[in-house]
Amino acid sequence: MEQVLLLNITYEPLKIIDWKKAITMLFLGKVEVVEEYNREVHSVSFTIRLPSVIRLLKLVKRPEKPVRFSRQNIYLRDNYRCQYCGRTYPTEELTYDHVLPRSRGGKTEWENIVTCCIDCNKKKGGRTPEEAGMKLIRKPVRPKWIPALRITIGIRNIPDSWRDYLYWNVELVQ
Repeated sequence: MEQVLLLNITYEPLKIIDWKKAITMLFLGKVEVVEEYNREVHSVSFTIRLPSVIRLLKLVKRPEKPVRFSRQNIYLRDNYRCQYCGRTYPTEELTYDHVLPRSRGGKTEWENIVTCCIDCNKKKGGRTPEEAGMKLIRKPVRPKWIPALRITIGIRNIPDSWRDYLYWNVELVQ
């Protein structure tokens, strides 16, 4: 049968649930139906259209845990933008740079790593930005937010009614 996209009260996608769970949550007054499928479920006393997208009526807070240090999360924090020249690049044309080079005691941590294009990384070399005559657009900091929520689903199987509620960083191909 059908699956249902569960949204937080803020319309942020949380997870995909079974249609039976969605109907149970609806009857318990925990959610509202945002989108429906054309299919119906029948019981002895009533008929209901299957929900496609539901939204919680109370906010679900995510536990605050430190954001994992990774190359992808650095790119997300810096919005895929070189922190020296300011241009945005696809992932394969980016690298990261130690603001204080490792050869000078710089550590591989949030506060010393920035997204950098290959040309700027070569230009800076093993120097500090000041020595290389370059200026950082933004000082690197440890993010306090979760950079991305990942719901893994097959792109070809996504119901059209979900598309407005999911955030895409790739072009969808029909």
